[in-house]
Amino acid sequence: MKLHEYQAKEVLEQYGVPVQRGIVATTVDEAVEAARKLEQEGATLFVVKAQIHAGGRGKGGGVKLARSVDEVRERAQAMLGMMLKTHQTGPEGQKVRAVLIAEAVDIAKEFYVAVTLDRQKSMNVIMASTEGGVEIEKVAEETPEKILKVWVDPSVGFRPFQARQLAFGLGFEGEAFKKAVTFITNLYRAYEATDSSIAEVNPLVLTEQGDVIGVDAKINLDSNALYRHADLSAMRDVYEEDPLEVEASEYGLNYVKLDGNVGCMVNGAGLAMATMDIIKLAGGEPANFLDVGGGASAETVEAGFRIILKDPNVKAILVNIFGGIVRCDRVATGVVEAARKVEINVPLIVRLQGTNAQEGMEILRNSGLEIESAILLKEAAEKVTRALKGATVAG
Repeated sequence: MKLHEYQAKEVLEQYGVPVQRGIVATTVDEAVEAARKLEQEGATLFVVKAQIHAGGRGKGGGVKLARSVDEVRERAQAMLGMMLKTHQTGPEGQKVRAVLIAEAVDIAKEFYVAVTLDRQKSMNVIMASTEGGVEIEKVAEETPEKILKVWVDPSVGFRPFQARQLAFGLGFEGEAFKKAVTFITNLYRAYEATDSSIAEVNPLVLTEQGDVIGVDAKINLDSNALYRHADLSAMRDVYEEDPLEVEASEYGLNYVKLDGNVGCMVNGAGLAMATMDIIKLAGGEPANFLDVGGGASAETVEAGFRIILKDPNVKAILVNIFGGIVRCDRVATGVVEAARKVEINVPLIVRLQGTNAQEGMEILRNSGLEIESAILLKEAAEKVTRALKGATVAG
């Protein structure tokens, strides 16, 4: 689950990470009020930042400087409600529903620092660079030697010398060095305590006054750990998510929309990945990742069909179920019930293997519905290919 910049900063502050002062606003009047409050606290220059779950906001016109409260009003009025387009939103853009009114800071130097999981090493890694304010992917591609990395052994945890190593590597000195060490230490603490998948500050800045603060922040939370963090779970912004993914989560389904033409419904993430590979080998493109889980029921199967069919690009559906925790005959009954309730207007191929697979196949054959069954993955793939070719001809 992604957090907005203002939310990420609120979280970091709770763990002693100094960040740029700012107040979120959802209306122009709130933006003006926020600017006046910051002005009373000594701010003379403001930054108006669009709050969407995407990077590259500045290039898309979502980050603007404002030299007065009146200019904050103008910036907020232009930004709120706009469809902000960046390299991460796609051509349709994302609607801006909130802006962060922040105090501008006197930047002496910019840096990058982030904590994430290195899956190859099975360790958390802290990355830092002197190339702050720049997309880290670009730095990694063009000047990888400018990225410092420190791995944290889970058996001993993050050690103080590692924070000093990074701060030294970034070139901090004197009091700023001490502040950078504290910043990195608390950033890692926040990352671990919140079960984040990434905690990123870009840029981390050294101000003209010698302070070390985060001007922008990004936190992505591990959705599987949200049951431990009711306060963080409450920060979810469903407007920033695909509507179909939001609907799927309400039924406990793991759904990710893709750009293909074959809808797939599978139980188990590994089997889902294999099914997507089979679809591609068959000449199609998966339209989604949909894992109905080990305890698939008629209700979840019906919900899965409804969600898949809301994608107009879907030209065929492949259901691939392995009966382990759930019996295949139960799944077959659920498929039949769902198919009778939901208007399925594309070819439906169902593959059942595992416990009571034969009984499940009989249920499908005797249903009287237009359901093609398959036993082998290869057979399912061939039927998907024929279905797609038929859809192309019909179209």
